Amino acid sequence: MALILGLGLLPAVAQAQEAAEVPVIVALGDSLTQGYGLPADQGFVPQLQDWLTAQGVGAGIVNAGVSGDTTAGGAARLDWSLSGDVDALIVNLGGNDLLRGLDPDVSRANLEKIMDGAAARDLPVLLVGLSAPGNYGADFKTRYDAIFPDLAERFDALLMPDFLAPLRDAGGEAAAAARFMQADGIHPSAEGVAVIVESIGPQVVDLIGRVSQPDAGG
Repeated sequence: MALILGLGLLPAVAQAQEAAEVPVIVALGDSLTQGYGLPADQGFVPQLQDWLTAQGVGAGIVNAGVSGDTTAGGAARLDWSLSGDVDALIVNLGGNDLLRGLDPDVSRANLEKIMDGAAARDLPVLLVGLSAPGNYGADFKTRYDAIFPDLAERFDALLMPDFLAPLRDAGGEAAAAARFMQADGIHPSAEGVAVIVESIGPQVVDLIGRVSQPDAGG
């Protein structure tokens, strides 16, 4: 267990030494985690923090999202992101790999490095994926979509297969789901983030449970 207060990265972990004792969870990601285009209190991390508080769950989520980051960038800054007292890890990377059409084998190798790093620290992980679009071809989509369930099974991690799936489920047709997106059609709006948080929140609670019971399956 560790201590946490605040949403910054290293400052938040440092402030943990002065706060009430709760697990510290680092959310390693790109703009979807960082909260691109949203007010500071409406991004993924603050909304998830508020959801946990409303559920009476004690935990501190540290925002380690960097807009534009690829899986390679996430792997390169893993050690720095996990500096200090950290109890669990959310990994939400791969969207920028998709936008650039990077080889899924490269994305897989980078995510594997991150999972290896978490395993070396005995950190439970919630791995969050995305579904590849069809415009890169069927082979690309098959290889990319398989990354997340494969790694989750290999490393006994919790899995959310597609970060944006709750928006499609809530919106139905693509045109209806667009109401949960910002004007760029890539990043969720504050309302969209709230839908995603409602979906992922219970898995984050399960992740917190693994901090107390590291041998628990799921």
